[in-house]
Amino acid sequence: MAEQVYLRNIAEHVGQEITIKGWLYNRRDSGRLQFLLVRDGTGMVQAVAFKREMPPEAWEAATQVTQESSVVATGIVRADERAPGGFELGLTDLRIVQLAGEYPIALKSHGVDFLMDNRHLWLRAPSQWAVLRVRAAVVRAIREWLDDNGFLLVDTPILTPAACEGTTTLFETEYFGEKAYLSQSGQLYNEATCAAFGRTYCFGPTFRAEKSKTRRHLIEFWMVEPEMAYADLDECMRVEEELVSYVVQAAVARCAPELEILERDVTKLKAITPPFPRISYDEALRVLEEAGEPLPWGQDLGAPHETILGNTFDKPVFVHRYPACCKAFYMAPDEENEELSLSVDLIAPEGYGEIIGGGQRLHDLALLERRIAEHKLPQEAFEWYLDLRRYGAAPHSGFGLGVERTVAWICDLPHIRQTIAFPRTLGRIYP
Repeated sequence: MAEQVYLRNIAEHVGQEITIKGWLYNRRDSGRLQFLLVRDGTGMVQAVAFKREMPPEAWEAATQVTQESSVVATGIVRADERAPGGFELGLTDLRIVQLAGEYPIALKSHGVDFLMDNRHLWLRAPSQWAVLRVRAAVVRAIREWLDDNGFLLVDTPILTPAACEGTTTLFETEYFGEKAYLSQSGQLYNEATCAAFGRTYCFGPTFRAEKSKTRRHLIEFWMVEPEMAYADLDECMRVEEELVSYVVQAAVARCAPELEILERDVTKLKAITPPFPRISYDEALRVLEEAGEPLPWGQDLGAPHETILGNTFDKPVFVHRYPACCKAFYMAPDEENEELSLSVDLIAPEGYGEIIGGGQRLHDLALLERRIAEHKLPQEAFEWYLDLRRYGAAPHSGFGLGVERTVAWICDLPHIRQTIAFPRTLGRIYP
């Protein structure tokens, strides 16, 4: 048998006989010619079967093979600008490993519910394949930038004894006679690890029991959460814009075929470079009022407000210094106006909303104890967290970047559910 080659490397084998192992995506019958689109997980190629150039049993396989059958195909690589990907495989042999039955997801339009019920098969479609490859590139770039800029990966627990963002969105479980919750964020634990290592991050799944059906929300999603000792709000924003710019440019450079499949306008992505515009919460309210969408002072931004702000700029925009009343208990107050918090959200352009939330953390022990009481949180569950202010308290900042929202923006997707292999949304936990 000829050397097995992955389709991502096919350009290196023009004129050579190779073998690919994969699945049939589509077949077109032209009598003595069969045009087979074969994918192997790394790419797709048009394989041409000509009756006179193949053994009888191989030709029979080429005429009988069905959509998504698993196949082993051998042939000569030819450069052809007309073919998908610019290359073609002139078949010399074809073997069917498993002949698939009638495939549920035929090459036609289907409703979203049907596709989500068959998500395990829909992943094979070129658009979904492209999105998840972009996601992998985004995750790789996030880790690269953080690892290369002095951050240490420290894993944080998924089972926690207390809330981080709010008690109304917790998934509760029993933990050997005690209550435990699925993590909403690793941030509080990151505050402990950054006091040990300076700059740290965690990367993993987080859970929010939000009864939301918007295109921007998932019940289970992935976040990267860096935390930095001796970093103020300005440093926090600097790190965010450097990280996001690196991630976007890495996706553009590494995922050109995938972004082409998705018909993404990459010129907009190439413009994502530092610095990003920065506006205060009060300035954001003025923008919203001028756009005919006024928001009362003290209320957090909603999806319509984020969309307006994002569409005002061609880069992500920082909105900083929100009212303390609409942010979490651990946000540090602005020394010049204690009604404001040293918080910041990063809002993506093109209507994709907030992709990062963060800011400077409260490191004053007495004030933190008061905030915990004001939010009616059980202080005993936070004693370890309060210890961080008793022993070596220092200014520190951090943020959380949502992987799925970032991927949705980079890929220009209509809904966040396509950005993860098996999305968990309100009312859907299958497959």
